[in-house]
Amino acid sequence: MDVAARTRRNKRRGADWEAELRDALRGVGMDVERLRLTGKNDEGDLVVRLNTGRFLVIEAKNARLEPAQFVAEADAERENFARHRGLDRASVDSVVIVRRRGASWRRAYVLTTVERFFGLEAER
Repeated sequence: MDVAARTRRNKRRGADWEAELRDALRGVGMDVERLRLTGKNDEGDLVVRLNTGRFLVIEAKNARLEPAQFVAEADAERENFARHRGLDRASVDSVVIVRRRGASWRRAYVLTTVERFFGLEAER
């Protein structure tokens, strides 16, 4: 398989994972929408509107686990999402949800940092 065909296949698998995750989260009652690509100012793949008025930006990955890269990407996309909508950054969280081979969507991995998970001030 040539590189272009492999790239198309991987993008299709990633898009399929995003749609599966979106539909599954909706199926359990979450208010979730798919976000559109905006180039270098990407905002993530999905956003969940929480009952508290907060937002959760999700970067969905169907790829080999690369935690540092994935979390950095999700953090940047969180910033873009908040900035594009004029939201206080404190009202927007982000996580990465990584598909787990051979497991249901409920068994996927969720990545973030200890700092973000516990709402700690950024370390300087």
